Amino acid sequence: MHALDVLGDPVRRRILELLTQGEQSAGEIGDVVQREFGISQPAVSQHLRVLRDSGFATVRPEGTRRLYALDPEPLETAAAWFDPFRRFWQPHLDALGTELARGRRQRRIAAEQHADEKTDAAEAAPETDPDPHEPEEN
Repeated sequence: MHALDVLGDPVRRRILELLTQGEQSAGEIGDVVQREFGISQPAVSQHLRVLRDSGFATVRPEGTRRLYALDPEPLETAAAWFDPFRRFWQPHLDALGTELARGRRQRRIAAEQHADEKTDAAEAAPETDPDPHEPEEN
């Protein structure tokens, strides 16, 4: 099975997301996936088997539990498959990054100007508290 066929299924993608947090038991994975997708435990087991057979996940027994872990190598292979296509979206992502940085810079400058204006206004305001050492004028 091609890596993109494996990754094309939302349940398997979710299982891989769970495995990015570290090794997890089949039961822990099943609890989350069954709750989120409303599928049976045997269906979860089938998805785990596909991930295991395709090399995306490893499994090791620990007593009565089976612990699954992510194997990053097939993900790296899948990512490499996308390399020829990156030229289509990378310039757009770079432009977005530039616009986000420009917006952050403009907000920072505006905040600094606002702070300077408040400081200038406070310095220019007359003192409102009378000096207790000066006699009051009548």
